[in-house]
Amino acid sequence: MSPDLPADATVENHPAADRKVYLALTYVIQGLLVTGLVLFLLRRNWENVFLTSVVILITLVPAFLTRRYRIVIPLEFELVAVAFVFLSLFLGSALDFYYHFWWWDIVLHAASGYLLGIIGFVALFVLNQTDQIRPAMKPRFICFFGVTFAVTLGVAWEIFEFLADTIRPEWNMQTRETGVRDTMLDLIVDTAGAVVVAAMGYVYLRTGRYSFVATTVRAFVRRNPWLVSRPASVPDYTRSGPRADQGPTDTP
Repeated sequence: MSPDLPADATVENHPAADRKVYLALTYVIQGLLVTGLVLFLLRRNWENVFLTSVVILITLVPAFLTRRYRIVIPLEFELVAVAFVFLSLFLGSALDFYYHFWWWDIVLHAASGYLLGIIGFVALFVLNQTDQIRPAMKPRFICFFGVTFAVTLGVAWEIFEFLADTIRPEWNMQTRETGVRDTMLDLIVDTAGAVVVAAMGYVYLRTGRYSFVATTVRAFVRRNPWLVSRPASVPDYTRSGPRADQGPTDTP
């Protein structure tokens, strides 16, 4: 059977309670950011004022995409992304959690690989359902692209850290004593997070089994149907052929 969403839990109409929870948590995080911004302003801590302002702007990106390009980000993914930005840039950089907790950087790099892997996976998945690509790409390639997308952005971030330390050594984004080890560990956990996403995405494409990746993909497609222009939108990955509004179907 196709793993379709229940009628009362469709992405277009989240249950009122769930929607309120997602929005409330997002607003709480944004409220904390504004409070932190005010405190940094009062203390004239201009570096953290700038950093916190950037974080607030990043949390507003989903709303901008919706208003400007009609791209609707699923509430679940929006909350996770906002929380990640809050934990990494605000708590990690502005409040120095990276220095207070040795494991903070490792956990967040794994999370970044996970989130970027989802973004890469969803982007190619949706593109694969349009008439922009012929022939349809195989599930393995879509998953591989998700991994390479995440790892490439992880490498770009490490290059940025190196350049930042070269220009402003006092920032010490890459620890001088363990710079190479720190860089390699970051890239390894980035890759691990992306591989986890690829594995879940592959299982979803082949069987339709539930996972956070499956929920994000189906939610994104349902909330942005205008991005899909191919009538029989999803390639025939399984014997019976999946559909964009249902997700992959189980093979007999």
